[in-house]
Amino acid sequence: MADLVKQILAKPIQLADHVIKSADEASSFKQECGELKSKTEKLAALLRQAARASSDLYERPTRRIIDDTEQVLEKALALVLKCRANGIMKRVFTIIPAAAFRKMSAQLENSIGDVSWLLRVSASADDRDDEYLGLPPIAANEPILCLIWEQIAILYTGSPDDRSDAAASLVSLARDNDRYGKLIIEEGGVQPLLKLVKDGKLEGQENAARAIGLLGRDPESVEHMIHAGVCSVFAKILKEAPMKVQAVVAWAVSELAAHYPKCQDLFAQHNIIRLLVGHLAFETVQEHSKYAIVSQKATSIHALVLASNANSYAVASSNSNGSVNSAGPNVEEDKNRINHPLGNRTRSQFHSVIANTMAMNGVAKLPNGNAPVANGNGNSTTLPVAASAAAKPATHHQHSNSLSAVHLKGREGEDVATKAHMKAMAARALWQLAKGNSPICRSIT
Repeated sequence: MADLVKQILAKPIQLADHVIKSADEASSFKQECGELKSKTEKLAALLRQAARASSDLYERPTRRIIDDTEQVLEKALALVLKCRANGIMKRVFTIIPAAAFRKMSAQLENSIGDVSWLLRVSASADDRDDEYLGLPPIAANEPILCLIWEQIAILYTGSPDDRSDAAASLVSLARDNDRYGKLIIEEGGVQPLLKLVKDGKLEGQENAARAIGLLGRDPESVEHMIHAGVCSVFAKILKEAPMKVQAVVAWAVSELAAHYPKCQDLFAQHNIIRLLVGHLAFETVQEHSKYAIVSQKATSIHALVLASNANSYAVASSNSNGSVNSAGPNVEEDKNRINHPLGNRTRSQFHSVIANTMAMNGVAKLPNGNAPVANGNGNSTTLPVAASAAAKPATHHQHSNSLSAVHLKGREGEDVATKAHMKAMAARALWQLAKGNSPICRSIT
């Protein structure tokens, strides 16, 4: 980046030196050439200062401002060279309007203002001293562009609080106008926003993630963000960030997937599907071999039904003769009991995993020390403690693997509203990721 900026600045510096030298050699309009020389010297000093600070300069406005400055210096050089005409005939036929010098002086003054603004906006937070940067002369035709430049520059060099405010400003701009969103992307705003999502403070992370979601309003914009690494950043956040940030990221995933369905598989490759399902299952599903285990209480309706059936079967078997194989409830209870909706058909693997796990968790409650285990017909049998203990290592291994899927630190302490919002955003993201994509639908179920 520094070498590139130095290359951009090399030609304007050479042109400025040439203008200064030619102004000294002017044989006509010496006073006007002297004024141009004075302003060109000031501009050359700023350009050299920019070259020394090339590693800190924000590339996009640097290119635009330096290109305009180069054009101004070329015009100034052409004007000064006309004043070097020697001989009476050349002076007679060389016509230079007086307004040309006034116009050129104003253009040089504008270039000085532009380069000065570039140096201020690219300065670090400590050197800026919270001064109002204002708008450079180049912003006369497009003030929004310079406002975007300023906010993106703050994202690169500002303090954590300033970066959060800059991200909030970009959110406001992107929400107001689709064109502003495209300008933010074109001017290089995606990379610093992703960096803020990954490394910023809580409020800054939320603002940056919200900005990313608002910027992805068309396939081209989403594809640009995919190439910038949004998938890996979002996967990291969904795994270990605060839940409030994760909720905004889940919403952003839903926005990107809605506007660019081709990114569904890319998100899936970064385990975002599994992470979102883990958030959705938080305090809802007690056990699953594939997703995260986050609660030891059965809180879903299905889990409660399974727990009720498993416990009733276990108690009935323990009250019979203490035999290993349970004969089930008596005839009267069998008549009164409501049949399972699936009847005697084999249930899905997901249901079996839940039933087996809940049965294993009920070992300590049995008076005879036997463990209930659900079979494929929706009933349960009891196994000795030794047999159930042999099954525990595998269950513990699954538990450890699933815990690694989602970072659970501090999640239990979140307030109810935040948890509910997280689930809603996870469901929204899964909806958009699964829409029209059968492999992802199968992976979710």
